[in-house]
Amino acid sequence: MNSRPWLKQYPEFLPAEIDKLPYDSLAAMLEDACKKYAPNDAIENMDKRITFSELNEMATRFASFLQNDCHLKPGDRIAVQMPNLIQFPVVMFGALKTGLIIVNTNPLYTPREMEHQFKDSGATAIVILANFAHNLEKVIGQTAIRTVIVTEIGDLMGGFKKLLVNFMVKNVKKMVPAYNLPGAISFSTAIAKGKAGTFKPVTVKNTDTAFLQYTGGTTGLSKGAELTHANVMSNLYQVEPLLKNTAKGRLVAGDIAVIPLPLYHIYALGAIIIFLNNGLVNLLVTNPRDFQGFIKILKKPFHTMIGVNTLYNALLNQPNFSEVNVSLVKGCSAGGMALQEIVFKRWLEKTGITISEGYGLSETSPVLTYQIMGKERMGTIGIPIPSTDIKMMDDDGNEVPMGEPGELCAKGPQVFKGYWQKDNSNVFHPGGWFKTGDIGVMDEDGYMRIVDRKKDMILVSGFNVYPNEIEGVVATHPKVLEVAAIGVADPQCVEAVKIFVVKRDESLTEEELKQFCKENFTGYKRPKYIEFMKELPKTNVGKILRRELRKEAVPV
Repeated sequence: MNSRPWLKQYPEFLPAEIDKLPYDSLAAMLEDACKKYAPNDAIENMDKRITFSELNEMATRFASFLQNDCHLKPGDRIAVQMPNLIQFPVVMFGALKTGLIIVNTNPLYTPREMEHQFKDSGATAIVILANFAHNLEKVIGQTAIRTVIVTEIGDLMGGFKKLLVNFMVKNVKKMVPAYNLPGAISFSTAIAKGKAGTFKPVTVKNTDTAFLQYTGGTTGLSKGAELTHANVMSNLYQVEPLLKNTAKGRLVAGDIAVIPLPLYHIYALGAIIIFLNNGLVNLLVTNPRDFQGFIKILKKPFHTMIGVNTLYNALLNQPNFSEVNVSLVKGCSAGGMALQEIVFKRWLEKTGITISEGYGLSETSPVLTYQIMGKERMGTIGIPIPSTDIKMMDDDGNEVPMGEPGELCAKGPQVFKGYWQKDNSNVFHPGGWFKTGDIGVMDEDGYMRIVDRKKDMILVSGFNVYPNEIEGVVATHPKVLEVAAIGVADPQCVEAVKIFVVKRDESLTEEELKQFCKENFTGYKRPKYIEFMKELPKTNVGKILRRELRKEAVPV
């Protein structure tokens, strides 16, 4: 399969060409890792740690409960709706052991969004944090869910701390609205019941679906991307060499990986699976938006961290960022949205550590390309990872000339089956090329740049304007904290560029910013409208929601 000429320039990637997977399922792979690293710490959250052996034992108990008490069978769908807690990997691993399909659900979903996802997936069971159970109460009658397992934040803290945390969250902080879900069972009870039963291993094939990863719904109702065990495992082995080739040494068993992004998101989900398989300690951050609490966590030594551009930028702008302990950090990675050059440079300047940007989607498990740590080329998304073919194509499925923009289309073992119970006829070009919806450019040596999302492109007087370019330049203004660019209707030029700006310095004026844009953009790219905001709308991951800005955008 090594027919990709650019890989010869990057021998670090060659060992990861995927010919045959060593395991039939993710559960089998994770069980092996838990045996290999049994006494080592696997998960840390809120100063509580569990070992790989404990993770495996609790997951098996949970699997026993699902199998014997809930009578769930392989292929049944189970929704998981909670933030980053120790319970998450326990539930995930237990569900995989049982052969279930996991429906990862954003904890911040409204009842309407929950109802759509649960009905669309056909989920018959759910594990939900008590804080969100009141929303489930409103819609459960319209779904097929019959098994409800409710967990509380402190459930796996153990002893007095469990009781104290759960009491504080419920009675002091008032974070658990009243709910009524008859027949719901507590997570603690589920684990206890599972211990009393006997789990019977199930047969799972590589081609079986492991996860339904719902897209953000930017083009309508969200759809569930079917990711098989083979999709996710293949991607793990494709990117595993990156752990061995960080900017400052190899990541090894026992190293600490900080995961501040929510585990329901494909980026963090893929990260925790690869880190577990390699024996790392996964430090889960429950609320990364509490930046003072986050920095307190980062005062302790760690070895790697994942994040998105807005998260790194927000950390850099905390007054006590200098207290972050980067003495042992070997490398950091970014994904989910474009990493701005100004953020990359400031992070390197303040920490001495580079951020390696990767690119992928929920539909690709998730990684398609990655920059080799220590060999980053800013403004690019790196090269295609092993066993991955990428072409830039036009709307008719024809490959465009090298160096010219086209829709990035991909083939590889990590590319999903298709959208759950949907018409997928327009998702792939002939030959199985998945259409990502991103406009990209590939250089001769395989390095690629994402110009922008196809649907976000702005058409100004017949010229294509890409929001990423506008945002990347405006973000370099010293008085700008954050920026988002969209197109708004304009009678003179079809569309005009409008930017939404969060100030770093309150003295920034519209005229000052327009002059800056005049100096940096040709005429048709210059923002015609500027609106200052206190904050930009973002997903729970921290990705800026341009679609929300488009809803409200009215030129004045």
